Amino acid sequence: MDLDWSPGDLAFRDEVRHFLDENLTPRLRRAGRLATSVYPDHEASMEWQQILHAQGWAAPAWPVKYGGRDWSLTQHYIFGRECTLAGAPNLSPMGIRMVSHAIMAFGTGEQKDFFLPRILTGEVFFCQGYSEPEAGSDLASLSMAAVEDGEDLVITGSKIWTTHATEANWIFALVRTSRQAKKQQGITFLLMPMDAAGITIRPLVMTSGEQVQNQVFFDQVRAPKANVLGRIDDGWTVAKFLLNFERGGGAAAPALQVMAEELAQAAQTQPGPNGGALIDDPAFAAQLADARIRADVLEILEYRTLALVSSGKDPGPAASTIKILGTELSQVLTELALEAAGPRGRAYQPHATMPGGPIADFTPPADGFVSGEEWQAVAPMRYFNDRAGSIYAGSNEIQRNIIAKATLGL
Repeated sequence: MDLDWSPGDLAFRDEVRHFLDENLTPRLRRAGRLATSVYPDHEASMEWQQILHAQGWAAPAWPVKYGGRDWSLTQHYIFGRECTLAGAPNLSPMGIRMVSHAIMAFGTGEQKDFFLPRILTGEVFFCQGYSEPEAGSDLASLSMAAVEDGEDLVITGSKIWTTHATEANWIFALVRTSRQAKKQQGITFLLMPMDAAGITIRPLVMTSGEQVQNQVFFDQVRAPKANVLGRIDDGWTVAKFLLNFERGGGAAAPALQVMAEELAQAAQTQPGPNGGALIDDPAFAAQLADARIRADVLEILEYRTLALVSSGKDPGPAASTIKILGTELSQVLTELALEAAGPRGRAYQPHATMPGGPIADFTPPADGFVSGEEWQAVAPMRYFNDRAGSIYAGSNEIQRNIIAKATLGL
């Protein structure tokens, strides 16, 4: 495995850096820096998407005929890495990174023509309707019913942990259209407008106080069969295909390396338990050093996976491995950041952050006062939000089962 970029790759890196310097405004950088979770401020994220779209870079992984770029895998990795290092806000993955690929693979010509251009511009903004109160990681146990009625499906039930349901104008959902011998059968992949009659959204207040997740209720909601992706009763095939894009495809290490570096800098001025700087405390320094090593190891793993894919080889369960290592390391770093924030990290100051959704039952001080620095206000909110990292996109226990089955035959 050659870890050196080619001259062409270095030239591309410089092109990306120049673009970021010219277009990533202070406000957008602030949104990336003060994000409290993987979901940034919605308005900033959409503004950044429009800037990228004008450059033709909003969805570089898409096929060129749909608006993507003819980049090598290495260039895709460089682009993601440079955006992270520059502090760009994340784009919502639901449309561009996830359901769009399912539409390309399983959609009709009409579905592709309608959805793909509008996903690129942000006119169509998707949320995901997968989990239910009784169906999380065991997703095939879902029960939200869709009954055929002429040219429509009539949907009744609810979905939970639906991110940005209040901002989305479309949802892609798995619904139960029949009961068959295997629970994976009889599931249908359906696209629905969020303004359809019978849809009610109830925001869920997270431990951070944010309202990013929601429960969505469907009461006799009618959706045309023309909005089914793939075939009725064969939605599990579509869902498995889409899962490849939910769990992989990005560079996790750069963001973790940035977190570790910023934490190391902050610890140089924060007081430690013995009167000196926190960075001089042996216990804290050892934990931070371990986290930085793990971030570097993760980067090497991502490079190795990139090399395998670039050469046409099967990377095996690499996406599961990277998901486990990345989310668990992020939890370690957010815990260390909370420790470094000290007493000011115990204060609840969401007005000093740029969260991914509204804050429930909070009135900011009239003068905007913030105790400490902005990163100290961000630290507790990231800590609470990051606890979900080992659960979403398939819990890490499920990921370990995938690895065990793929590598050990268990």
